[in-house]
Amino acid sequence: MTTSFPQVIVSLLAGIIAIIILTVRFKVHPFFALIIACFVTGLGIQLGIPEILALMKAGLGDIMSKLAIIIVLGTTIGVLLEKNGSTQVMASFIVRLVGEKRSSLAIAITGFIVGLPIFCDSGYIVLNGINKSLVRRTGIAVATMSVSLGAGLYAVHCLLPPHPGATAAASTIGVDFGKLILCGILIAVPAMLVGHAWAVYAGKRGNISKPVTVEEEETDPTGRPSVLKAFLPVIVPIILMAIKSVIGLEHAEGSFAKIFNVAGDPSIAMAAGVLLAILTTKDRKHTLSENLSSSVEKAGGILVIIGAGGAFGAVLSATNIGVHFGETLDMKMLGIWFPFLLTFIIKTAQGSSTVAIVTASSIILPLLPALGLDSENGRILTVLSMGAGSMMISHTNDAYFWVISKFSDIDIKTMLRVHSLASVWMGLITMIVVFMLSLWMK
Repeated sequence: MTTSFPQVIVSLLAGIIAIIILTVRFKVHPFFALIIACFVTGLGIQLGIPEILALMKAGLGDIMSKLAIIIVLGTTIGVLLEKNGSTQVMASFIVRLVGEKRSSLAIAITGFIVGLPIFCDSGYIVLNGINKSLVRRTGIAVATMSVSLGAGLYAVHCLLPPHPGATAAASTIGVDFGKLILCGILIAVPAMLVGHAWAVYAGKRGNISKPVTVEEEETDPTGRPSVLKAFLPVIVPIILMAIKSVIGLEHAEGSFAKIFNVAGDPSIAMAAGVLLAILTTKDRKHTLSENLSSSVEKAGGILVIIGAGGAFGAVLSATNIGVHFGETLDMKMLGIWFPFLLTFIIKTAQGSSTVAIVTASSIILPLLPALGLDSENGRILTVLSMGAGSMMISHTNDAYFWVISKFSDIDIKTMLRVHSLASVWMGLITMIVVFMLSLWMK
């Protein structure tokens, strides 16, 4: 059955609007919102219910087969590093390295590194005690320190695997994880720095935050891992995946290449990180089982969203939206900016960076040829462009907004002026860097 271009557009918009209304207005879990959107869009292009169900099952199964292990292992690394005190060790080391006078930069760098395996909201809660301690010791405004920390965590959360949005987009679009991590880290650095710079600038504009009065409970450093052991579970998986990507670029052969082709597989590399995190935990007998169970439970909530996103993507593929756009519009004029704008709109409307990039990647995939991005470099740039869009705008419908506000006792007006505007600058600067990179990579 042939559907017209206007019918496809109306059905697509109806699906996206359904996701936004259900998640924002009625607080429906994104899994159910995405499943409902599958039927809204599918019925709109005159698919039968059995056909819609078949597409949903195929899409969900396909993306889960690619991502389930990676997401669970990545979540496990984050939980283990949080529980064994590695995050505190890393934070203290970076503060000593940079110096207390540059505490806002130090806390931003800490968030950047700790945020590589840990989700931004969890990372913020874990590092908040150190943040409060630095505020008391340095006298720097709470909003400056808190938004700097938030920017470091947020930059990697939106751009890099194993975070769920970037991981799902990389799988959907078809991007090598190692190459994405290498490019993503380079692009995430200016994002972090501009977020930190805005926090410092905004912090100078009068008394924008309340003094911190909550006393930090000093945790016993005994039993914490060394600096090297604390960093290894984060660094080793990145190195393994990076080596595999370099070997792939050089088309190397031999036993060395075979070893790293296996060791650099994202699942194996993340498993190595989990093993190293377990080895750095001294009281393993009593806590390991509990921590592993907590990791799986936390990952499960993320996986159902990603799976539903895969189902939505499979239904969208049946619309032949890429063919329609290619025949109707000159999409090459928009190029790398289209994924950014689409993700930015969805993120701003419904609040979740993960849902925004998962939804956008399903829409963008069939449009890659029309956008002129259907190449290896084009696909990497597409994922990074969506990552930039998923940064902005973080405001009152974003859970991360409230984590920073409540845990640091910052009022909403200040949060909108400092954190929300920081997310705008981060997204724009990231996209400009991606665009400049696209000119060089063509």
